[in-house]
Amino acid sequence: MKNTDSKIDHSVFLKKINTNLLIILFLMVGCFFTWSENVIITRVIKVVGRMGVLFASYIVYKDIINYGAVDSLKRKNPLSLILYLGYLALGFASFLWTSDIVVSALQWFMTAQTLVFCFFFIRSLYLLDEYFEDHPIRLYNLLGNSSFLLILIFVVGMWVAPDVFFRMTHGGEEARLGGYFMNPNELGMLAVIGVAGLIFDIYRKHHMVWTIIKLLILFYALYATGSRSSLIGAFLIIGFHVKQSTNVKLKVAIVIGMILIMPVAINKIILKDGDSDRLEEVMSMTGRLPFWKALISEGLPREPLLGFGFMRIAYKDYFQSTHTYPGKMTHNTFMQVLMNLGFIGMTIVIFQMVFTFIGISKENKEKRLMLYSVLIPLFINSFTEFGIFGESNFGILFYQLVIIYISYKRNHIITPSDKIFLLKRRPNYFLE
Repeated sequence: MKNTDSKIDHSVFLKKINTNLLIILFLMVGCFFTWSENVIITRVIKVVGRMGVLFASYIVYKDIINYGAVDSLKRKNPLSLILYLGYLALGFASFLWTSDIVVSALQWFMTAQTLVFCFFFIRSLYLLDEYFEDHPIRLYNLLGNSSFLLILIFVVGMWVAPDVFFRMTHGGEEARLGGYFMNPNELGMLAVIGVAGLIFDIYRKHHMVWTIIKLLILFYALYATGSRSSLIGAFLIIGFHVKQSTNVKLKVAIVIGMILIMPVAINKIILKDGDSDRLEEVMSMTGRLPFWKALISEGLPREPLLGFGFMRIAYKDYFQSTHTYPGKMTHNTFMQVLMNLGFIGMTIVIFQMVFTFIGISKENKEKRLMLYSVLIPLFINSFTEFGIFGESNFGILFYQLVIIYISYKRNHIITPSDKIFLLKRRPNYFLE
C-alpha cells in the first residue's frame, strides 16, 4: 500500500483533532470529581456529563473517518478484553443476587460506559496512526496534559481558596490538597499519571521548557496531597525510567535528584516528621490491615463463590465487625472483587490482568514503556484505594484505555469499497 498524498498538509485537521481529544479526555476525567456539594448537580455531572463526553468521542471518531480513513482495524490480544467483558458480564449477572440492585446497577453502568468511551477514543488514535503517518498526536501527551490541567485547577485553588481546596484530616492537624472535590490519594494518583505521560514528552524533546514546568507543578501538587501511595508510585516511575534509559548523564542527574529529595519527601509525607503515631499508622496501612482481616475471616465465608453483588461487600450498606471500623468499600480493589464477585470473579480478574501484561509485553518499546508507566500508579492505588476494579473512579478509565490500546492493530488490507470511499474523501490518496 502506498500513499501518494503525503505532501498534502493535514496539520489544521490534526491540530483540531488533538485539541478535541484533549478536551474530551479532560472532561471525562473531570466528571469523576465532586464539583458540587449538591447531590443532584453531582449526579447530573457524573451521569449526563459522562454520556455527553462519550457521544463527543464518537463524533471525533466519525470526523476522522469522514475526513478520509477506514475503520479496518484487526483484533489482537483478545483474552485481555474478553476476560474484562467476562468480569462485566458476571457483574451484570450479580444483579440477580446483589444486596442492593440500585447501587450495583449504577456502578456497573458507569464502568461499562467508560469502556465504550475508551473504545472510540483509542480507535480514533489507531485511525490516525493508519492514515496520517507521522502525526504528532500521542496518548501519553493527552494523558499528561489532561491530568496537568485538572491538577492546575487545584494548585491555583489552594492559593485562591484554601478553605475549599484543602481537606483537613487527623483532627484538623493536617491539610491535604483535594477538598471535598476529590480524595487526596486519588488526586495524588492523577498527578502521578500526569508525570507518567509528560515524561515521554521529555524523551521526544517536545516543548521542553513548558514540559519541565508542568512536571514541577505536578510534583508540587503531589506533595500537597500528602499521598504516601502516590509518592511511592512517582519514585517507582522515575526509577523505572532511569533503568530503561541509555543516557548515562541523565541517569546520574536523576539519581542525584532523588537522593536529595527522597529523605525530605519520606519524612514529610510518609513518616509525617517522625511522629510515632503516624509511623504506627503506616505499618497498619492506616488501619486497613485489621479491616481486611475481618473481611476475609467474617465476611467472605458468607458468600464465598459469587460474593454480595457488584460493588457490594456486605448484605447491608456497611460491613461491620467487632474488631474493626465499619466500611462501605474495602480500600483494596482486589479485596473489593473478592467480596462483591467472590472467588469466581477474582479468578477472572487475575487471568485478565495476566493477559493484559502479556499483551503489553508484545508492544514496541515506546508503547510498552508508556503503558507500564501508567500501570505503576494504578496498581499502587489499587492496593489502598478504589483501584482498577473498585467503585467508579478515573483509575478504571485509565486501565480500560490500556486494555483497548493493546486489543487492536493496524490492518493494511482494505476492501475495494473502502478504497472507493477513501478516494472520495481524499482524492489524492491512491492505493497500489
